[in-house]
Amino acid sequence: MLAVAEHMSIQNELIPRIATGFCGGLAYTGGNCGAVSGGIMAIGLLLGRSAPTDQKNRCYEAVRAFLEGFLAQFGTLSCPELTGVDLGTPEGHAAFVEKGQRWECTHYVDEATRMVMELLMSKPDDQVEDIKLISPSHEK
Repeated sequence: MLAVAEHMSIQNELIPRIATGFCGGLAYTGGNCGAVSGGIMAIGLLLGRSAPTDQKNRCYEAVRAFLEGFLAQFGTLSCPELTGVDLGTPEGHAAFVEKGQRWECTHYVDEATRMVMELLMSKPDDQVEDIKLISPSHEK
């Protein structure tokens, strides 16, 4: 999420803070990969609604396309399945560190970021007007 926001010239100290609980498969609970969660948050940042009555279909379509792409490339959205460990246990966390898997997770983040940017940049200008509203300094 942070990489996409920075690329789009969106700066806010809350962005890394708000994403923290999503890392490690939803705070080491065995949920979705944090890179997947971050990708969804980045799409929402740029295509999401500002009010309950705003349109959400463009955001949902982009999220579904992102999830399909991630699944096609990695075969799962699950942190434990991607890492092969349960980060919620001391043994699983130790195995993660011992195997040096942090760099593997960096690859997931890099690929999720690439996928999200590819999705967003492939949309016609009339479908990314929200980006301009959020970040008027961004030049398209």
